Amino acid sequence: MTDIDWRRYIVSDPDVLLGKPVVIGTRLSVEFLLGLFAEGWTETLVIENYPSLDPDKLRAVFAFAAECMREEALYVLK
Repeated sequence: MTDIDWRRYIVSDPDVLLGKPVVIGTRLSVEFLLGLFAEGWTETLVIENYPSLDPDKLRAVFAFAAECMREEALYVLK
């Protein structure tokens, strides 16, 4: 599997959604898109509803989230 450089697709601008990371050229935040997948949306459904997205942009969302998780300490809550 080829790594994707999420920096080509994900940006943060304080003037767009208060600086939340978004897919470049959109107001679709990483948080929002991950939420759609968490609710059971498929890649096809997301792209059909948001035609400015494509598979590479969605892979970048997941690559960004994965890198963020690698840099954070996670604790199991019981």
